[in-house]
Amino acid sequence: MTTDSGAEPARTAELSGTTALVTGAASGIGYACAARLAAAGCSVHLADLDRPAVLRAASELDGHPHAVDLTEETALGQLPAEVDILVNNAGIQHVAPIHEFPTEVFTRIQHLMVTVPFLLIRHCLPHMYARGWGRVLNISSVHGLRASPNKSAYVAAKHALEGLSKVTALEGARYGVTSNCVDPGYVRTPLLEGQLAAQAETNGITEDEVADRVFLQHSAIKRLIEPEEVAAVVGWLCGPGSDHLTGTSVPIDGAWTAH
Repeated sequence: MTTDSGAEPARTAELSGTTALVTGAASGIGYACAARLAAAGCSVHLADLDRPAVLRAASELDGHPHAVDLTEETALGQLPAEVDILVNNAGIQHVAPIHEFPTEVFTRIQHLMVTVPFLLIRHCLPHMYARGWGRVLNISSVHGLRASPNKSAYVAAKHALEGLSKVTALEGARYGVTSNCVDPGYVRTPLLEGQLAAQAETNGITEDEVADRVFLQHSAIKRLIEPEEVAAVVGWLCGPGSDHLTGTSVPIDGAWTAH
């Protein structure tokens, strides 16, 4: 895994002796977070629905793979509870106006992106409390702070995740556990690149034009965010000097939320 500058994450030992669990870790933001934490000395557990991809990712990072469907009740039993750093990243998207939005899809998105983080936080907090140190990182979105049409389920889920993160921060403070949301704008992930290509073909314009007109219209910085840039913030929130940074949201949005 490389950063946008082409360099691998710098190897350090600042998180040596800690264990991390990252969901949605086979690619994109999740993989970048797992790589960043592994480079800092963490023993990293990678969870993802895509079995071949998570096995490959774990092999690359010398991590521990877990091919699981997090929406299944039995999934938690396959994941470790002795986790010092939890990164809730797994998510899906569906775009449709509210009056056409399938109820079962809305429900599944809430389950994966709100209930599953709650269950995983509950699963891991006892170990963090016992140790007297822990980090909960919830990969939210600018849509946890702002709304867009046709994304009712995603926006609702991310807003709920923001609230869950703040409650976790309040309850965990006395035990040395912090909880924060990281709120990126549009990130260059395989999913987004597929959307760029599809819209470019449909509209007869270049992918750069799609990015500028659709995805970056609210951003003052006119380029997509790289997954490694999100991972760098996650690493910072786990590192030295972060003890008092809790219960907040860190926008990585090119000044989108400054409007």
